[in-house]
Amino acid sequence: MINKTVKNVTEACTDIQDGATIMLGGFGLCGIPENSIAELVKKGVKNLTCISNNAGVDNFGLGLLLQKKQIKKMISSYVGENAEFERQLLSGELEVELIPQGTLATRCMAAGYGMPAIYTPAGVGTEVAEGKEVRNFNGKDYLLEYAFDADFAIVKAWKGDTAGNLIYRSTARNFNPMMAMAGKITIAEVEELVEAGELDPDQIHTPGIYVHRIFQGENYEKRIEQRTVRSKI
Repeated sequence: MINKTVKNVTEACTDIQDGATIMLGGFGLCGIPENSIAELVKKGVKNLTCISNNAGVDNFGLGLLLQKKQIKKMISSYVGENAEFERQLLSGELEVELIPQGTLATRCMAAGYGMPAIYTPAGVGTEVAEGKEVRNFNGKDYLLEYAFDADFAIVKAWKGDTAGNLIYRSTARNFNPMMAMAGKITIAEVEELVEAGELDPDQIHTPGIYVHRIFQGENYEKRIEQRTVRSKI
């Protein structure tokens, strides 16, 4: 097995340059690649196109890149928790492509499977369909949607091994497995890194064949986007 381990996040992200298209795993603030996002902020790369379910919050996640005006375009499903995102959208500073969540996931999956496009009924008859091919199958209209073409996919996993095999934990799994398959170069940050052969093969969610670089992250905050608790009785 090939050892895909790099020393740290700086080495993992060393060749991400201005203008790159990057997929970033996570849902809300759950399962986001915190270390890698912080490194992109530190590097100061700009004019990025980011493909992510959402845009973080104002002071965490992708919100940090938005604050520094490093993102040129967001391709997302849900962006309602970020006031800076809203400001940049309304002012015309940020390009935005909103995509139905299932379509976003399937376009990632299509890229990983080597499929150039998919047909989906989501968005037919709405603004989402403007300028897109519509085809009828068995009496029902479907939109043609192209697979994503991302330079990098950056994902976060719970455990990984030096061969790049990944295990996600609970809801932090979310978009990470699909995006891990879909980048030209996939970078994985993990909470625990072990030697190849130490993971139970039956528990592996992403095979190492999809992962190009892996490193052990540190100091994860794992913020909760909206904490809801039961009131005292």
